[in-house]
Amino acid sequence: MRGGTSEGTQLIAIGLALGLAGSLAATRLIATLLFRMKPADPLTFVVVAVILAGVTLAASYIPARRATRVDPMVALRYE
Repeated sequence: MRGGTSEGTQLIAIGLALGLAGSLAATRLIATLLFRMKPADPLTFVVVAVILAGVTLAASYIPARRATRVDPMVALRYE
């Protein structure tokens, strides 16, 4: 179970890094659409990153948890 969760965590880190870099680069483009908010509001970036990390951790943890409950012999016979 540990391998699936660590792979998911690595994907989360890569996705968050790319997403944060892309969103910071796009702040000039969307600055005119924001109302009463700085284009690079740190609180917004942190909250969104935490929410996305939580959702993606759950999305990788739940199937990994379910996979650990399957008998390996049953899984091998299925193939």
